[in-house]
Amino acid sequence: MSCVIAAPSSGSGKTLLSLLIASWATREGLSIQPFKVGPDYLDPQHLSAVSKRPCRNLDIHLCGEKWVIESFHGFGGNADLALIEGVMGLFDGVGSSSNGSTANIARLLNVPVILIVDARGQSASLGALIKGFRDQDPEIHLAGVVLNRISSDRHKVLLKEVLDQIDVRLLGCLPNRSELQLPSRHLGLVPVNEIKGLDHYISKWAEIAKSNLNLTELIRLLKAPPLSKSPIESLYRHQKKLRQFPVAIAEDNAFHFRYEETKECLESYGMPLLKWKPTEDEPIPKEAKGLIIPGGFPEQYAKQLSLSKRSLNELKLFCNSNPVYAECGGMLLLGRNLTALDNQTYRMADILPFDAQKGKLQVGYREMKAKGNGLILNCKENLHGHEFHRWEINPTPSKKKLTERKASLKKNQKTKSLWVVKGYSLGETSEGWGNSLLHASWIHIHWASNPNIITKWRLALERRESE
Repeated sequence: MSCVIAAPSSGSGKTLLSLLIASWATREGLSIQPFKVGPDYLDPQHLSAVSKRPCRNLDIHLCGEKWVIESFHGFGGNADLALIEGVMGLFDGVGSSSNGSTANIARLLNVPVILIVDARGQSASLGALIKGFRDQDPEIHLAGVVLNRISSDRHKVLLKEVLDQIDVRLLGCLPNRSELQLPSRHLGLVPVNEIKGLDHYISKWAEIAKSNLNLTELIRLLKAPPLSKSPIESLYRHQKKLRQFPVAIAEDNAFHFRYEETKECLESYGMPLLKWKPTEDEPIPKEAKGLIIPGGFPEQYAKQLSLSKRSLNELKLFCNSNPVYAECGGMLLLGRNLTALDNQTYRMADILPFDAQKGKLQVGYREMKAKGNGLILNCKENLHGHEFHRWEINPTPSKKKLTERKASLKKNQKTKSLWVVKGYSLGETSEGWGNSLLHASWIHIHWASNPNIITKWRLALERRESE
């Protein structure tokens, strides 16, 4: 069956409750498969670390309904328990609609909802809030409520009486304690690799869950769905033994925003991944035929990246003759200069003609139409993605710098704008840089959502090998 952890709004405690349940299940020897609604990277990192299983994103806009259903059963059915952490408020989707919302996923998968509510400063008013969410959509089944940030035993008793009056089950109460405050930064939670003593946290979270949640009822609600084939296996089950084309991927403290399915698709299609750590000034693996630079926090590690001269020089040379895919933070590594969190400006690889500095938050789903044949799309093909960053780029180099850059890329083709992009309340705009060997864009893409991306990427690797 499984269930969705939802809330009236962001910041209510969805991730906290999900981590508490996953910590307790893991400590009890139960396997639990976590899922996350939407395109998030940071919450899934925490859930993956606690559950010891890759957290899977369920995103209708990026992947479509068919993928979401197959992913839920293919991965969720292979565990004892399955948990879906929602996104934003229960009914919050694109714009003012509920499209792509947590409620949308609950309806699609026919699973109940557990609502976690920040109960600070509330008593009888809680009833109106819960009734509103319970009755908003008759297709959504509210299995119960967990109350967060309870101030005292008396507060707990009062709120239990309120829920009894509206016939809603109370599944737990979480105290307002410092160890239940998750550290965050400008794009959300602090990455899990920056949390020291994670095992200590997991033990603490497991104990808090045991003392404060109705785990008997939660186990019943979290029972895993029926098992079916994983969507990765369905996509590539007909592939014969393929020649291997290894692909390097930047994976360190600065670059770690990627979906697990990208790795699985590439490996299933004969493209094993090789880790590359540019912050440690590593050389690009010699076996690599292509390179992927995912998003992350290069602005936090800009000084370290700037000092990684070997990595930056090798990146320049690699871009001249091999396929390179860079998205969001990965794209910033290809630019000229990057202004970091400390407001200092640091030199990057100087491959693309822009400087980057902190700007306004840009977030939302995007629809893209390719302006020409590129590394992962053909002309006029459409794709869906997601944009989420606080940095902006200034693509106006001086004449001297432009001349130097053309000279450094003389073996490569001229880059052009990738695609026309549009999103909710946004007009159409051209975005990104690309040619037959390079793809660089702000927009995150779920590669597994479109098998043509994987196919076209492999063809690019094969083409370069034969030249």
